[in-house]
Amino acid sequence: MGVGTSGAKSAPRARDVRDTLAPARAGQHDDRLDADHDVDHGADGGAGLGSEPGDELGIDPDDLPDGLVIADENGRVIRFNAAAARITAVPAAAALGRHLESALPLEDLEGRRWWQLTDPYGGLAIRVGQPERNLLLPGGREVLVTARYVRTVPTGPVRRVVVSLRDTEARRRTERSHAELIATVAHELRSPLTSVKGFTATLLAKWERFTDDQKKLMLETVDADANRVTRLIAELLDISRIDSGRLEVRRQPVDIGAAVGRHIQAYVTSGQPADRFLLRIEQPLPPLWADPDKVDQVLSNLLENAVRHGEGTVTIDVTPSASPREREDGENAATSVTVSDEGTGIPEESMNRVFTRFWRGSKRGGTGLGLYIVKGIVEAHGGTITVGRAPGGGAEFRFTLPVGTPAYLL
Repeated sequence: MGVGTSGAKSAPRARDVRDTLAPARAGQHDDRLDADHDVDHGADGGAGLGSEPGDELGIDPDDLPDGLVIADENGRVIRFNAAAARITAVPAAAALGRHLESALPLEDLEGRRWWQLTDPYGGLAIRVGQPERNLLLPGGREVLVTARYVRTVPTGPVRRVVVSLRDTEARRRTERSHAELIATVAHELRSPLTSVKGFTATLLAKWERFTDDQKKLMLETVDADANRVTRLIAELLDISRIDSGRLEVRRQPVDIGAAVGRHIQAYVTSGQPADRFLLRIEQPLPPLWADPDKVDQVLSNLLENAVRHGEGTVTIDVTPSASPREREDGENAATSVTVSDEGTGIPEESMNRVFTRFWRGSKRGGTGLGLYIVKGIVEAHGGTITVGRAPGGGAEFRFTLPVGTPAYLL
């Protein structure tokens, strides 16, 4: 099997390096070949890490997504794949044949040398490896490292040390995202909770001093802020379910045109001019089975974005369309809803970030979580959502939901 060379195709193979380090005497059985067999087939459950490329079930170490470093019974490196070379910035040719501590100098977060600390060859004979932990390469780069000690007998000497390396960048991005989510939520909760606390404390302390109108105004403010907190908590629950793949969809017959009409009427009742909205429904629409609460959540977010961030007429088109998924009945197996406005629209360079967490089209409030949730809800229905530029120059959001008819009705 070829060893990862990180561009150095002429690097010696692992078995060649091992043999040159300690060649067997003529006629003497080399038990390292047996140990090699343990690693190649026994240690990985038959995956064949030691097989030549092209052998049955053989896997080239350079095809592995994580770094792989293997040292023999003397602590000399005999495997160093391409991912390990990329992560450590050490060419495979430079690592092969060197002692493990020299080829892979690792320190823990307190600056202690990891190989001296763990002592894989001289430590307890019952140890089978090291659990995954964060360690530092020279220069301070952090990597995730786990190790396995391969023995021919349970408490015998270590024949191989198999080390797996993984870059921490993806995990760090996830941790940053979670930290940003917590910071955003804390910021958004602080304002309404401060208001609720302030008004309730004032009313309790000075109830008799206020008129009925003043009391009503304060209680209405408290109610609105409590609703804001409730919405934020609901968003957090939705994000948690979307991220974990546990967002439930309870399908029922949905009149999507009537649902859009209710949202428009709510805006008109709250003071928006009726002529700002244009609803166009193309008939006949296929019978849509979806979660009515989730559909209302999608419509609420898209219309709120158009009203708050857009300008001019907000146009909503409801049309039959082909399903985003292949179906035998082909055409008109889905319903599409397009919401567009006549504002400045979304900059071209921001189009690919619209449905990510914390994206905000402007600085006029909001958590930046709404469109991320919208995308998760639409995709949980098996649908698709896109963003583009409307004919009037503003933003245009279009989502398509398959009819989702239950199997017992087909």
